[in-house]
Amino acid sequence: MANTDTTAKNRTDDLAGLEAGLDALDAVHTHRTPTRQVLLKKTLPPLLAITLVLLVWQTLVSLKVTDETKLPAPSAVWDSLSQMWLKGTLLDVIWTSVSRGLLGFLLALAIGTPLGLLVARVTFIRAAIGPILQGLQSLPSVAWVPPAVLWFGLNDAMMYTVILLGAVPSIANGLVSGIDHIPPLYLRAGRTLGATGLLGARHVIMPAALPGYLAGLKQGWAFSWRSLMAAEIIASSPDLGLGLGQLLENGRNNIDLPGVFLAILLILTVGIAIDLLIFSPLERRTLRTRGLLVKS
Repeated sequence: MANTDTTAKNRTDDLAGLEAGLDALDAVHTHRTPTRQVLLKKTLPPLLAITLVLLVWQTLVSLKVTDETKLPAPSAVWDSLSQMWLKGTLLDVIWTSVSRGLLGFLLALAIGTPLGLLVARVTFIRAAIGPILQGLQSLPSVAWVPPAVLWFGLNDAMMYTVILLGAVPSIANGLVSGIDHIPPLYLRAGRTLGATGLLGARHVIMPAALPGYLAGLKQGWAFSWRSLMAAEIIASSPDLGLGLGQLLENGRNNIDLPGVFLAILLILTVGIAIDLLIFSPLERRTLRTRGLLVKS
């Protein structure tokens, strides 16, 4: 009898200790790092890396490791940037490509999200379309430019078609991967509480699959941006306006190497800026709400 009482008391103590531990975990509040400190942590390392690249670049030019017709000086690229700024064309060129890329990405988001849900939750659709989505994701975006030109001609519809064919598979596959990693217990609990159909997709499936979905969105944006640049480089027309891809192609046609390097740097800068301004904050917020990120 004494042993039974001792065992029961030990179990009670263990449960009490476990409950206290869980309460302590709940009591840990994530706190936000001051914005100035976040900017310093996020901005300083890239700036140092850029500075190092510029120093190496300038050193190679100064030592005449290669001819200036193959590697222009940073000052020459800066001169090209200044000329475009003074002419008032720099922001127009950037906005032409950015607006196309963002609109195309939003269209891909509207198509890829429901498609991913269907593929993940309907066995027949998954068996029929799943392999096709995987194949499309591995297909180079530039391959879609010639047929898109033949289908629509040299216009914005052609541009958006190339973007969609490049980005939709990535977004859909990212969501499918996120849904595949949802613990079955979550789905059963949702059904028990009446979250089925669209309600289940909204309140259970999408929140639980968010990490994989965000990864798919990032990859979808990368494919959107690369697809757009390929389309602008290959399919050039005055009716399409001057975008970053066309700026790069014009530099090649005019044997303007500083202009080529400027276009490459602008394309790279836009890609990094979109990631830092949109996707990185979304990732941090997702991790923070799940208790996986204490400090931002």
